[in-house]
Amino acid sequence: MESTLKEQISTPAGGVEDMYGEDCATEDQCITPWAIAVSSGYNLLRDPRYNKGLAFTERERDAHYLRGLLPPVVSTQELQEKKIMQSLRQYDVPLHKYVAMMELEERNERLFYKLLIDNVEELLPIVYTPTVGEACQKYGSIFKRPQGLYISLNEKGRILEVLKNWPEKSIQVIVVTDGERILGLGDLGCQGMGIPVGKLALYTALGGVRPSACLPITIDVGTNNEKLLNDEFYIGLRQKRATGQEYYDFLHEFMSAVKQNYGEKILVQFEDFANHNAFELLAKYRTTHLVFNDDIQGTASVVLAGLIASLKLLGGALCDHTFLFLGAGEAGTGIAELIALEISKKTNAPVEETRKKIWLVDSKGLIVSGRKETLQAFKKPWAHEHEPVNNLLDAVKAVKPTVLIGTSGVGQTFTKEVVEAMASMNERPLIMALSNPTSQAECTAEEAYTWSEGRVVFASGSPFPSFEYNEKIYFPGQANNCYIFPGFGFGLVMSGTIRVHDDMLLAASEALAAQVTDEHYAKGMIYPPFADIRKISAHIAASVAAKAYELGVATRLPRPADLVKYAESCMYTPNYRSYR
Repeated sequence: MESTLKEQISTPAGGVEDMYGEDCATEDQCITPWAIAVSSGYNLLRDPRYNKGLAFTERERDAHYLRGLLPPVVSTQELQEKKIMQSLRQYDVPLHKYVAMMELEERNERLFYKLLIDNVEELLPIVYTPTVGEACQKYGSIFKRPQGLYISLNEKGRILEVLKNWPEKSIQVIVVTDGERILGLGDLGCQGMGIPVGKLALYTALGGVRPSACLPITIDVGTNNEKLLNDEFYIGLRQKRATGQEYYDFLHEFMSAVKQNYGEKILVQFEDFANHNAFELLAKYRTTHLVFNDDIQGTASVVLAGLIASLKLLGGALCDHTFLFLGAGEAGTGIAELIALEISKKTNAPVEETRKKIWLVDSKGLIVSGRKETLQAFKKPWAHEHEPVNNLLDAVKAVKPTVLIGTSGVGQTFTKEVVEAMASMNERPLIMALSNPTSQAECTAEEAYTWSEGRVVFASGSPFPSFEYNEKIYFPGQANNCYIFPGFGFGLVMSGTIRVHDDMLLAASEALAAQVTDEHYAKGMIYPPFADIRKISAHIAASVAAKAYELGVATRLPRPADLVKYAESCMYTPNYRSYR
């Protein structure tokens, strides 16, 4: 009996242990809303995981002492969803919608995720970029209750103890930030928590990882943002950022504690760390932990997917194109390296050779060999033989790229002259203005289509609406990381992978590109619509898992025969359950 029970408990659901069979049950099967004890009455209505609001049936109201605690009407989840959406659409200010969504998550978890899944294209800009950027800027003012763990320098030497304070024990995915480089907004310190919270909401809604398996963490080592330090509502440490050995010792204690507490298969996603720390942390822990940097690797994978898909419109193979980047930070160099790896894989040429098709411009101009002595280590592979070029327009004229990619974090840098130069050299130039939020985009979709006379293939990081030019409607693509990281992470979790390999990122890119259909191409799209994101994530998860099994780093054995079907069967679904 004991062994049978143990076997049932360890059955994967959503890729993780599902102690009470909550996700193994069908909607018609009854479950008991267990926490530490049976939740009933007033407590049940305040437990966001099990609260159904007015959807509790007459029988459930009697069985769980809810009689009189709710109005007499019995509603459906669909009607509740309709009511919330109607309410959200009455707000004019996106931040108000964000706050309303966070309040919904705090009181009714399943309704929150059902709303997000069913209305993903409308609500994604609210819970993620661009609105989450404003939410982080004002996080101290809108903070109501903790949504994750805050680990500050005050907890040095006690991080393992802090991790044990989190009520959920079967954690599979951690998204962690130190708040130093939030989107394109800079150092927001402790208020960067909005990013891990938002990312993990998408892990569940778009990737199917159960919410109880997700843990948002903010590492607070101080902030250099004077405005925040002087803000009476700031919620973090009021000190300058720790740096150097103190910083890395603290992060090492954190990484060691995470592995000790959650085991070898815990996925740690680094988010919005500054360049000088992001590369160092990824290089240090990728061989000892299951780690993933979304800014370096996730951005690279989603952009590469767009490039692979765009070949249907641009013509030629990837190796036939020349790439120019504005921005040589973690996003720019991460994308560039993955492009070089993909070309190397397809042509069998050394990566050192394929890098020569890729040029980068930073704040000092084109990265060339003459600057090598003064360059940071992660920029040196991109220092090619060329005369110095001081600005982007001259770099475009000198390099003659077919693809222009912006990761600068500075808005309006793809000027009319730059776009016109790209259009004069290419019948169909590809321009990707990737910086977030919308205000930081290198150019708008309208500008790109107008200045290129409708010939550009355009994608951005934040969403832009469709645009009509010369009686034709153009649909800009959104090279949004949430195409990749939820499915990528889910693939790692469901296969029990212990290390991330670059080949998994290439597999994810190719899986995403394969979801773009002829119908999408006809509209000028190089990414599939977000309405299909759960299906897309299942295919990405399956491709990532397949590569993990191939490389021998997957531990969930035996390998499922059909990985796509297995991924779909493991995904968390937010429909209400019936209670005994």
